Amino acid sequence: MNGGGRSGGLALAVGALGVVFGDIGTSPLYAMKSVLGEAGTIDRQSVYGLTSTVVWALLLVVTALYVGLLLRVDNEGEGGLLALLALLRRTTQGRRAAVIAVFVGMIGAATFLGDSVITPAITVLSASEGLTQASTSLHVVVLPAALLIIAGVFVLQRVGTGRIGRFYGPIMVVWFGVLAAGGLGSVLRDPGVFAVLSPHWAVLFAIHDPVRFFVALGSVILAVTGAEALYADLGHFGRPAITRSWLLLVLPALLVSYLGEAAEVVRDPSAAGNPFYAVVPSWATIPVLVIATAATIIASEAVIAGAFTVLHQAGGLGLLPVLRTRHTSSQRAGQIYLPAANWALAGVVLAVVLGFRSSERLAAAYGLAVSVTILTTVSLYVALSRARRSRWHQVAGALFWLVMLAFFAAAVPKLISGGWLPVLIGVAVFVTMWSWRSGQERISVARRDEERRVDDLVAELAEHDVERMRGDGVFLTYDPKIAPMALRTMLELGPVLPSRVVLLSWHVEDTPTAHAHETRERVDDLGCGVLVVDVTLGYRERLDVIAVLDRVRRDDDRLDGLHPDKARYFVSDPLPQLERRSPMPRWRQRIYLLLDRLATDRVEQLELPRDRTITVGRELRL
Repeated sequence: MNGGGRSGGLALAVGALGVVFGDIGTSPLYAMKSVLGEAGTIDRQSVYGLTSTVVWALLLVVTALYVGLLLRVDNEGEGGLLALLALLRRTTQGRRAAVIAVFVGMIGAATFLGDSVITPAITVLSASEGLTQASTSLHVVVLPAALLIIAGVFVLQRVGTGRIGRFYGPIMVVWFGVLAAGGLGSVLRDPGVFAVLSPHWAVLFAIHDPVRFFVALGSVILAVTGAEALYADLGHFGRPAITRSWLLLVLPALLVSYLGEAAEVVRDPSAAGNPFYAVVPSWATIPVLVIATAATIIASEAVIAGAFTVLHQAGGLGLLPVLRTRHTSSQRAGQIYLPAANWALAGVVLAVVLGFRSSERLAAAYGLAVSVTILTTVSLYVALSRARRSRWHQVAGALFWLVMLAFFAAAVPKLISGGWLPVLIGVAVFVTMWSWRSGQERISVARRDEERRVDDLVAELAEHDVERMRGDGVFLTYDPKIAPMALRTMLELGPVLPSRVVLLSWHVEDTPTAHAHETRERVDDLGCGVLVVDVTLGYRERLDVIAVLDRVRRDDDRLDGLHPDKARYFVSDPLPQLERRSPMPRWRQRIYLLLDRLATDRVEQLELPRDRTITVGRELRL
């Protein structure tokens, strides 16, 4: 029993290496190169001061903030920025506070998606640039190789990573072994470099040259890229597995790797041009290049999968339209593929690689995106601690917020040299979310004006004879108290109704799944052959109409005789139209209309049988 638990925990820890730590695990490829580029003069004091800053960024931001604090805050076992947002919405009292929380959450989600664009580009470019270490004549191959690898990464998403994902953990074990071995070989030739583990080197550098120290913080943040993945994958691997993997393997390997790079640069200042490959013996350059490429592919796959998860959760929370989703694994519901998102990301990432052409140019863009994402997460954590009246957590969160504010401020000057890219992506995604949310609210108002209350409809049925046709009719509605447009249309044209009318509504709670609730489905018999079934969902779930009706039919005698495979389904489909007098600007109305056309077809989204489904559309003004 205990042995099985240990082996299961080991399997989770190894599995976490590929999915959780792929991004931060490949940061040695480019982080120290960018940090040392801010040093100006390469001398022992500067190298030690900057390396000490990198070390303590890992200890403070990743170990103390994410592993020590954030991993302990979960939403029914789920983590990540949007899970934290949903938890805050459940805890916060008052509409104004909830709106602010959503606003901050949208900023964080937007910058996270910006990270998802830059991560594959910078990691794959960094690995490909190792070709020049084997031969300087291979520099012409770097860009085509990076483009080919990135294209393959996105093609691979289509088939899913379920079959090959089991190799990710072992490959990353080898990768972290390579990091540790290369760094240790360099450190043993200069053991004095262990002194940078003391924070006084960072403090001395900050006192001696505060301007360069502040500027360097904008690159030091690159050492903690992927920290958000620790939190986002909490629901997949659990806190113990992530914590063990970080403390026992990932953190030690990263520390030794950065110390080794620092020692090599002190011995040979020219190594600052590419310190990662400088510690690799010449005979091992090609093998390490192959392993580094595999590691960057895994990191890219994990980040793209994380983007799919964020988009899926955003759809459940009403921040984006629900996109067509395909599950690539029958065993793990979390493994999903969003075709539209995949090819859109592929196009943007390839364009970024072609535009920037080197990891050094991309580093400026990456640091700003990472700092905004983490700053947003910490802001939500502080707000949640305040809502829960936890004084100690408020103080701790505020201190980390100030630390991240310093990183963000240091990254702002990089706007000109590349930081504009994540800002542009983030603004575009934020405006998209804002427009979708506002449009949905406008459509809800318009629907309330058009549709009738169910109570009024039942009263009318009791007073007037309505022709009934044989069979059951299931009408989808967003509100159990409202008769949908399809039902109103049938009464206006007929009047004729199915012998039994089932109004199926659903609402999404701020929890990942509905298992946290005692009752997932509630059935009310309103008389005159009208029943209401209200379903509770989590933001990670999607409504499966057939499964819900089959489950309710077995549990409730009032639906006895209902056969979901024979019933007819009626979907009310609002057709949004531009409105000149709307408080929503016309340019945002147009964005909403475009998103509405990109959203998944309602029949497909609800997995309804097309041959027995009738869609009734009605124009509604925004």
